[in-house]
Amino acid sequence: MTHNILHPLMLAGTGSDVGKSIIATALCRIFLQEGYHPAPFKAQNMALNSYATPDGLEIGRAQAVQAEAAGVVCTTDMNPLLLKPNSEHTTQVVLNGRPIGNRSAYDYFRKEGREELRKAVNAAFDRLSQSFCPIIMEGAGSVSEINLRDSDLVNMPMARHADADVILVADIDRGGVFASCYGSVMLQTPDDRKRIKGIIINKFRGDIRLFDEGKKLLEQICGIPVLGIVPMFKDIVIEEEDSVELERKARQMATDKVNVAVVLLRHISNFTDFNILERDERVNLFYTNNTADIEKADIIILPGTKATLDDLYELRKNGVAQAIVRAHRNGKTVIGICGGYQMLGQSVLDPHAVEGSIPQLPGLGLLDTITEMLPEKTTRQTDFIFNGKECKGYEIHQGITTYSQGNDRAGQKADLIVSGNNCTGTYLHGFLDNSAVTDHFITPLCKSKAKAGNVSIEEFKNRQYDLLADHVRKYVDIEKLIKIMTP
Repeated sequence: MTHNILHPLMLAGTGSDVGKSIIATALCRIFLQEGYHPAPFKAQNMALNSYATPDGLEIGRAQAVQAEAAGVVCTTDMNPLLLKPNSEHTTQVVLNGRPIGNRSAYDYFRKEGREELRKAVNAAFDRLSQSFCPIIMEGAGSVSEINLRDSDLVNMPMARHADADVILVADIDRGGVFASCYGSVMLQTPDDRKRIKGIIINKFRGDIRLFDEGKKLLEQICGIPVLGIVPMFKDIVIEEEDSVELERKARQMATDKVNVAVVLLRHISNFTDFNILERDERVNLFYTNNTADIEKADIIILPGTKATLDDLYELRKNGVAQAIVRAHRNGKTVIGICGGYQMLGQSVLDPHAVEGSIPQLPGLGLLDTITEMLPEKTTRQTDFIFNGKECKGYEIHQGITTYSQGNDRAGQKADLIVSGNNCTGTYLHGFLDNSAVTDHFITPLCKSKAKAGNVSIEEFKNRQYDLLADHVRKYVDIEKLIKIMTP
């Protein structure tokens, strides 16, 4: 199938959390279905959910998901600049997949040094555009933060560099959609305003026909077409980029399922590790820092964190650490992943002040391990064998874990997976995506006849991307969008 070359497309938001990432994911899949060779791009992403590329570099998880939807292998060129907020009001800056240091927000957004970062993200886009078409670009936050215009790397300056057509994405569910769309258009410079070619209204509830008049009015005041009004959906599972919704997830105990409590940390990262358990009919998974719920759960999971020592200090202060130890003493299963694994050992040391001002803390003492934080970060995809079956995962962590004096291998580097007495720790993200792993922990505790699905995680994800594409196709004029993108 032969297609015209298309302009890059940027999805710019009227604000944060309007659904740009989801629409970008849908369009990656739709253009793949249309016979194109699309790829995602976000110049700068701020997120604690990250992913290791096949060559052992780090990008935002959202762009890895979008690459999956596009049917391509993810690379750092899809997200050359990643900001990972950590403790003490600083952010780790990851450039082209490697950390280049911590910066305060004030220092980061100052003009000094911005041009070097701009050159780097522009170069990444240029490399990506040599191999893929169209590039589905995503802006960040609001497109109309005029106070940051000179230092902006990701919104309209990036669209100018890419010569991209811009589609405004607005969240009607939060209200003020007319003002946010009109303001977002009118606050642009005259040249940038010409780049905005259409609007997609997202997160609509109710009968779309009730917005027919609203659509006409919006087109009149903004001077650009409304390409679609996309309703809310509940039956399609796409990974979330942010942890905003975690506290709203189910907290009730279930009598007929295996209750899995994920400890709600302040700096929780890579919570996508637990999506597979949310879909398992045998499991009732919830996020909590309530000590009573933790002690009642069948399995307690300590998740990844961007600030291990800071979160460990908080767990000791609020009594959660003690509740986990009591639950384990009473026979409950405890699992630690990445930073959670580090906390399960005898102690966590930070002699180089990698994380901040806490030099060391005692761990929960459930594993015979000691962790020392190191400036260098480990990022890699990893194959491993679990109960005789081939499994996959990936590592993104700072620190090295060795066996402590209580172990006959004291001083040696700890295994990839460390287990003992109902407690398991590992650096592997994606650990629970493997059926051999989940069955090992869940099957012995099953309280009902429900069984795990036989569909692989890859098959499940691909089905969700197709469902999302179907949903967006139904409500967005893809033919008109392609005409806009055609030179």
